[in-house]
Order: sequence, then C-alpha cells, then structure tokens
Amino acid sequence: MKPTGVYGTPPAELAEIPEGAIQFSPLMPGSGHLERQEEGSLGEMVVLAPPGTVERRYTIALALRALMPGGSLAVLAPKDKGGSRIAKELKGFGCDVAETSRRHHRICNTTRPVLPEGLDEALAEGSPRFDEALRLWTWPGVFSWNRVDPGSALLEQNLPSLSGHGADFGCGIGILARTILASPKVERLVLIDIDRRAVEMAGRNIDDARAEMRWADIRGGTGMKGLDFVVMNPPFHDGGAEDQSLGQAFIRRAAEALRPGGILWLVANRHLPYEAVLKSLFKRVTPKVEANGYKIYEALR
Repeated sequence: MKPTGVYGTPPAELAEIPEGAIQFSPLMPGSGHLERQEEGSLGEMVVLAPPGTVERRYTIALALRALMPGGSLAVLAPKDKGGSRIAKELKGFGCDVAETSRRHHRICNTTRPVLPEGLDEALAEGSPRFDEALRLWTWPGVFSWNRVDPGSALLEQNLPSLSGHGADFGCGIGILARTILASPKVERLVLIDIDRRAVEMAGRNIDDARAEMRWADIRGGTGMKGLDFVVMNPPFHDGGAEDQSLGQAFIRRAAEALRPGGILWLVANRHLPYEAVLKSLFKRVTPKVEANGYKIYEALR
C-alpha cells in the first residue's frame, strides 16, 4: 500500500488522518517536502487548504501530482478562508467532486484523474520567484511574500549598526537580515523561521558566510545563549486568528538567548501589549519610534 499524506492540521472531527500519515506542511518543522514528492507515490492525501488563492491552488496541484491515479484526496478549509472556492478549483483540475459543509468548513472529496488538467500552470504560479521590485527571491504563501511588511520597513529604517553575534527571529525571506549584515561588525547571524519556504528563500537572498539558516518553531526554544543582539518583527496571527501570546513567546526566547547587556530590537503593531512582558524580562525598555501604527522598542537585557 502506498503511504498517506496530510497537509496541515485538519480538525479531527472533519477529516480522519490515518496513523503514520506523512506531514507535508512547510509550517511544521521536520515535515516532508510535498514539492519533492515523487509523482504517483501517495495513495491518499488530506489537505487543510491555505487561504491564499495562489498558494491554495499550488498546494492542491502538488497533492494531485503526488497521488497515484485513482488515489483519494480530501481538501477542506473554513468557508471564509477559501473553502467556498475549493470545489470549483478541483473541477478546474478535471476532478469529480463531492462537497459537504460542516462546522463552517467546506469539505471536498475526490480522486486523482489519470491526467489532471492545468497542474503545470498552477505549479508554475505558486513556485518560488524572483521579485524584481523587492530584488529578492520569494514564494507565494510566505508572510508578506510580495511586498515589504510596513513594520519590517520601519525597523529597517531605524535599526542601528549592530555588532557581534545575533539572531533574526521570524526572519521571513531575509529583508531585515540584509540590513543587519550590512554592518561589518556583525560576526554571525542566525536566521530562524517556522516557515521552511521562508528559510529557503532567505538562503537564496543572503549570500554571506556569517549567516546561518534554521527552520524551527521559536516557541519551543532556540538553544542559543550569550547573543549580543536579537532583531524581530514577531507574528501575531496563528491560523488567521490574532494570538498575542506568539509575540510574547518570541520576547521570552529572546531574553533567554541574550547575554546580560545584550540588546533586543523589536517592532510591533501599536495595539499589542508587549511592554509588560518586556519590562519583566529586561533591565531597560526604551520606545524608540512610533509611526504608521507601529512601535519600535530597544530593550537591554
């Protein structure tokens, strides 16, 4: 029997995931690479579809390519996060679709046609690309993949020249890292992100022997100690819902990784309650800039 694949964490009450299924989500460190999976190598696949249209079509196309002809595919998503479009997209690939609705989700079941239609186009559209405006490699689905996030832009403009050993928490495709490494006094920079695609793009964008890429969930700890600086624009959404504990966890991990006297540079949406956790972990917390709905803090460990 061919193995089963799963993409993301579909709610257990909506989709049954067989024991031993191979996880392929790029947001789960250690998971498999669906884009490298051999054609026809999976017997069945369950996909919690991403909300972005290009990323969703790309993921479905990857799943269809990886399935053997006649292999079963279940694709689901919340109705307001692309779920209402899944059936039409599957039909566009030449699939016969059975669709149901439960718990605000649309669930589509199908089998892989012998010759799916339009896979190459969807795969090309969702693959890594060089963005001429950004002058960087990027990948649809990565945070702020086709524009510079305003918070990162503000931090980039106000970041001082850093030195020593440091880390970029939630590095994305490497926009802040590029600015950090412009300082010749930086000896080493570890770029960490939970999204494998971001780490791979940062690896393409940062051609510097001082840089090290890591695919990891910072919330689980970094194992780093004695850093001179940490720079971050922490996420505050998890699965589409605001989660303020994400940024607070980033701040705690930064405090653990920094040496006494080390510096944290943080940009965050103005409304996020980070000052209390900063003041509980750092000797001195200085608001440096407030603009365009964002705040920048410098915190001394």
